[in-house]
Amino acid sequence: MRPLLTAELRARLSESADKTDPAGEPDRQVLAELRASGLLGTAVPVRHGGTGGDAAAVNRVVAEIAAVNPSVAIVAFQHFAVSARIAEWGTEEQRSRWLPRLADGGLLAASAWSETGAGAAKQNLSSTGTRLADGGWRLDGAKAFATGAGVADLYLVLVRTADAEPAPDAEPASAGYGADGQTFFLVGADAPGVVPDLGPGRGLAGMRGSATGLVGLRGCVVPDTDRLGPAGGAASVIAGVRESGASLGAVSVGIAQGAFDVAVRHAEQHGLLALPTVRHRLVDLATRVETARAVVDRAGARTSADPGLTTLHSKLHASVAAEEVCLDVARMLGSAGYREGARIGRLLADARGIAFMGPTNDLCRDLVAASWTG
Repeated sequence: MRPLLTAELRARLSESADKTDPAGEPDRQVLAELRASGLLGTAVPVRHGGTGGDAAAVNRVVAEIAAVNPSVAIVAFQHFAVSARIAEWGTEEQRSRWLPRLADGGLLAASAWSETGAGAAKQNLSSTGTRLADGGWRLDGAKAFATGAGVADLYLVLVRTADAEPAPDAEPASAGYGADGQTFFLVGADAPGVVPDLGPGRGLAGMRGSATGLVGLRGCVVPDTDRLGPAGGAASVIAGVRESGASLGAVSVGIAQGAFDVAVRHAEQHGLLALPTVRHRLVDLATRVETARAVVDRAGARTSADPGLTTLHSKLHASVAAEEVCLDVARMLGSAGYREGARIGRLLADARGIAFMGPTNDLCRDLVAASWTG
């Protein structure tokens, strides 16, 4: 299948990964090149300037980026997720206002859902949205582990609006992700009261170029027209996210592919491909990569009886497989991989990080298990 990334962009992403990991800072120049590449319109409908790609297309783009730069892949995945939510839940005015600029790279989007103390299921939010007399909202709180903090132009913010009654057609929150009385808002990075802080991201063990940090909301006032979906009914929006088939497992597939590429280059450079044992070991690694790719492709295709469950399985399987592949490659490289700055060490740290991204692997397991009890 023809690569979606140009050779030039692939090379730039690879160089950027080598640079951003030690610094723990996002590479704004390579993000500008990603914006200009046309890839950010993958999840935007054609009528709004995008390419109208489905979840399978999103997963493929994310995996290709992750093979050379997992940090940027996470930023892209969040951008696609927000774009898809606007396309699905936005009003016509919101779609016309945001989607064309998200498609052409004029805007970069990020999710701001998590916060300290809320738990993996995002059911105990402390950040709040208070309705004002003029119909607008005041947002207060702090969102943690927001990928793209400080580099995004638009945040999809999740807050507690307990006083807001869910819409009559809103589905009640299940025992999984999100809770009743929560609402989504589209908040521009330039809105008064939005304060991003990249400091926490510099302490991450992996994904150090992903601009993951805090987004503070200090009396941030937004109009009701910036609300996405029903007031108090964010659970309905969340419930559809995994049904879409877009999977964080795509990042893991890319990481596993990147690790496999490191192993092949090492074998070639050291004349090891002449050894049957080495060739067979590489074949086993390649098989695991393809197995992870297959389950992510199945999630994106939405051909299973329960696409939502398949998406959860894809994230679980691919994230575990990527970590195992990285560990095996590190063992193959021996001392060559046990050095500061070695690419395989960075890929291993990145692979481990996927397990903690929402829904976390343990929450995925809880959600799958809950499906058996009806």
